[in-house]
Amino acid sequence: MLNRLHDTLKLRTNPAIFFSSAAVIILFVLATIFFTEALDSGVSVASDWLLTNLGWFYILGVTVFLVFLIYIAASRYGRAKLGPEDEAPEHSNGAWFAMLFAAGIGSILMFWGVAEPVSHLGDPPRGSLGIEPGTVEAAADAMNFTYYHFTLHTWTIFTLPALCFAYFIHKRNLPPRVSSIFQPILGEKIHGPIGKTIDVVAIIGTVFGVAVSIGLGTLQINGGLAQVIGIPENALWQLIIIGVVCGLATVSVSLGLDKGIKVLSNINIVVAVLLLIFIVVLGPTLFMFRGIFESLGSYIQSLPELALWNDTFADTGWQNTWTVFYWAWTITWSPFVGIFIARISRGRTIRQFVIGVLAIPSAFSVLWFGVFGYASFDIEFNQGGGLVDRVVGDGDIPGALFAFLQHYPLSGPVSVIAIILVVIFFVTSVDSAALVVDTMNNGHEDFNPLPQRIFWALAVAVVTAALLVFSGSGGLEALQSTIILVGLPFFIIAYFQIYALMRALREDAGDLPRVRMRRWKKVLPPEEVERRDGDGDDFAHAYDEEEEVVITPEAVEPAPEFRDPYVDEPKLKSRRHGTLASRTGSKGKDGDTDD
Repeated sequence: MLNRLHDTLKLRTNPAIFFSSAAVIILFVLATIFFTEALDSGVSVASDWLLTNLGWFYILGVTVFLVFLIYIAASRYGRAKLGPEDEAPEHSNGAWFAMLFAAGIGSILMFWGVAEPVSHLGDPPRGSLGIEPGTVEAAADAMNFTYYHFTLHTWTIFTLPALCFAYFIHKRNLPPRVSSIFQPILGEKIHGPIGKTIDVVAIIGTVFGVAVSIGLGTLQINGGLAQVIGIPENALWQLIIIGVVCGLATVSVSLGLDKGIKVLSNINIVVAVLLLIFIVVLGPTLFMFRGIFESLGSYIQSLPELALWNDTFADTGWQNTWTVFYWAWTITWSPFVGIFIARISRGRTIRQFVIGVLAIPSAFSVLWFGVFGYASFDIEFNQGGGLVDRVVGDGDIPGALFAFLQHYPLSGPVSVIAIILVVIFFVTSVDSAALVVDTMNNGHEDFNPLPQRIFWALAVAVVTAALLVFSGSGGLEALQSTIILVGLPFFIIAYFQIYALMRALREDAGDLPRVRMRRWKKVLPPEEVERRDGDGDDFAHAYDEEEEVVITPEAVEPAPEFRDPYVDEPKLKSRRHGTLASRTGSKGKDGDTDD
């Protein structure tokens, strides 16, 4: 029946995966609208239980993934190329960075650039340890947690699945699906019920993860428009904003990767950098750059503690609404961001991939949050404040950026540019997600009917509206509760991804022989050697007569010579051993060679 419906609709996808994913999404939306209180109560109870009992699991998982990535990049497998050995990278470094930046974290920077440092300044994460709100100590700790949330650990969540996808798609030539990563474990069963179940879970989680991001962006855009042109912050305008963002995304996705997503990504990164320069030039420049270097050192020093901190003794619940929410939200993005990054990273080595995807965006995040964070601190400490009251006191996190821009010249036009930038960031997120989710459904990257991609863009829009407008909880609370539940299976899957990737690398690279070391003679003090020589036959039985002893270290054999196991040794011709002319192939006096 599914196949007939599939053919009737003229689709080109996997019927079981497509219709199962679509059915779950539609049922969730209908349940949210018609059974609001029951669903809201169930989601809240389940998410509270997870936060209480498994919050540590989310925090530990990301740190384990980071350690694994560092190991794999530094190991011998770091030389492996993601694609044919003689193939150059498909995109330039600049275009590559712009695309992964826009799809991965660009929207996060816009939403949290001011809100995160200011929130932690007004409500310190470790207030139970004696850090007072609004103090210099609170500001320093705020930057530690901001870097912790948005640098190495966030990009670890993207890099791990992206590396797995890149290897199995470009090296083993498997379909661009989450199930392909499990080929070393499942074998041909990746095409069966187990593999399809994995793909359905990944697709549903991706749609919900992107929906949460669009929901946060909608709140921010609504807050910005309310401040700039005075429109109300209500459900009607939020629905309009969702419709505009997802409508623009359908146009972009219809144009494809090179004409749509790539162009918007390049525009995004340019405008974002110009906004950053604007703040640097007109803000407290020296204060910002001194603070960036200082906070970077503090973050590096505090990273081992932050990576495993669980607020065990105070148990304030702070991490549940911040760190655990971030990790659960980010990991639901990981399948779509992972496949997207894998597609644009063909031709790079594993070491280049890990360094590029993990380190470079993290460095930009340090700069971005350092500039906006210290500029915000300057407003609080030296310009009369007001940001903490609005963000922490009034709970207006979406409006933090626009309240911040009010302290700069041309705040109105710059706020409009910021709103446009936020819109473009979320458009690139939706169109990238629609393109990748469609790819996960059909299992190949060839041309597919446009309505399929449009369907997934619309699915994101509908889920966003359901979570933000029709859920019983407040918008942000509903987004947080839902994504914490959706993120759990992704953390479990990630551990299997590590095992599958290591198994595949060992199978494809083969085992290296045990390192052979040269042997050395036994060294004894000179007086002992002399004593043994004078002992005669009386003590000869006490010594190993076959073992030669020396006074100074002396090798028994030369060190072994190793060659590259991946390079074939050239075969030498047997007669090239005589004169220089015969060895080089040059002509002799009579004009002939010795060959």
